[in-house]
Amino acid sequence: MSRLKTEPPAPVRTLEELFAIAHAMEHEAAVRYAEIAERMAHQGNPALADVFTRLSTDEQGHLANVAHWSERLRGAAPNPALIRWRAPDTFDDEGASTTDPWLLTAYRALAMAVRNEERAFAFWSYVAAQAGSPEIQHAAEAMAHEELGHVATLRRERRRTFHATRAEAGSDAANAGPVQDAASLERLLADLLDPLAVEAPHAGRARLKAFAEEARRHALELDRSPISTPASSLLPALPASAVSLAELLAERYLDAADSLRDEGELARVQALAGRAVARLAWLRSDLPELEGAWQSR
Repeated sequence: MSRLKTEPPAPVRTLEELFAIAHAMEHEAAVRYAEIAERMAHQGNPALADVFTRLSTDEQGHLANVAHWSERLRGAAPNPALIRWRAPDTFDDEGASTTDPWLLTAYRALAMAVRNEERAFAFWSYVAAQAGSPEIQHAAEAMAHEELGHVATLRRERRRTFHATRAEAGSDAANAGPVQDAASLERLLADLLDPLAVEAPHAGRARLKAFAEEARRHALELDRSPISTPASSLLPALPASAVSLAELLAERYLDAADSLRDEGELARVQALAGRAVARLAWLRSDLPELEGAWQSR
């Protein structure tokens, strides 16, 4: 289960403060998921926009429940002015607000939501343990129980999504869908970089050629010693942008490194990840400028 970075800094003193904290947490999650949904829709990924919209709607429902509970027990809506300290972070978008939309999947979005709910459960468990009165303890335990229910619901949905993704991946393989092993992705990246190098101004041409050659060397190495690609990370279609593909490769290497225990293999994949991240940083910052330069000629 996901852990908090820090524990609550002080006990919650009143029910009014507890409701205010709960309201603030649910509000942040609802707003952040809605923002990501808007970005997904704006950048052309309506399927992911629907997932994040649903997550935001769920959080808005939780928000309404907290407000109703506060009004029923204390006769007033939650008051944010009653929060005495900044609550530990329980929401983490794990890069979804900046990652290329085509590199996200429904499974990854739901996995992120599960971890956020787990951190919220841990937070309320700490509040209950620190409570100075039975009233605060019971309310915090009820909040924790609610979050655990959300975890269970999202885990079931994530599991269904995983199995659906595996079935789709099997169908894609049977119908000659996109090959997504790292070696093939490196070759595809090289093929995308070659024409960019030809068109690039002199300042960027050598760097792009070097990246294309490096990608082909990586592909040969990965042919000899492949790394595994989880079914849940497979995409229905591969990005046509060199920057997006470079980001996908960096994520694949970092994800693979997280699951490795063999020190030699870990060092190899970490080296690939390091080169991929360096490549991505350069492409992100300089490729749009180069493209603008040669398009204006």
